[in-house]
Amino acid sequence: MQILDIEEIRKILPHRYPMLLVDRIVELEPERIVGIKNVTVNEPFFVGHFPDYPVMPGVLIIEAMAQVAGVLVLKEIPDRANKLVFLAGVDNAKFRRPVLPGDQLRIEMKVVKKKASVAKMQGQATVDGNVVAEVEVLCKLADRAAPPQES
Repeated sequence: MQILDIEEIRKILPHRYPMLLVDRIVELEPERIVGIKNVTVNEPFFVGHFPDYPVMPGVLIIEAMAQVAGVLVLKEIPDRANKLVFLAGVDNAKFRRPVLPGDQLRIEMKVVKKKASVAKMQGQATVDGNVVAEVEVLCKLADRAAPPQES
């Protein structure tokens, strides 16, 4: 089992604030990964998403789950600096209860099927052992294009 801190995650994922939604990887196996997202009241989405009753948007819970899956896909790629992983599909998303400031999301993703450049993964997010969301995601590995050049 391997643990990755935020600096190691930043070396793998291209996301940055406010879109980097994974704080730590606490378990990493060849076909399974567990990540942590600490949800604080200072998250930028709480300003506009039910400001009188702050709830983490479901779409961002799915994004956090996809990012954890992306770490698993990219971690094993030797030339990952030249690759990106994109969310290519979402199936069977279910939201069981709200995620609130102060919650800690524990996100577990498992590989269901893997081909050369595509991985289908299934997972769930829990808070204090209670399932808050479930999803199947399709992750697509792609070559990182050269950044656009100024003329």
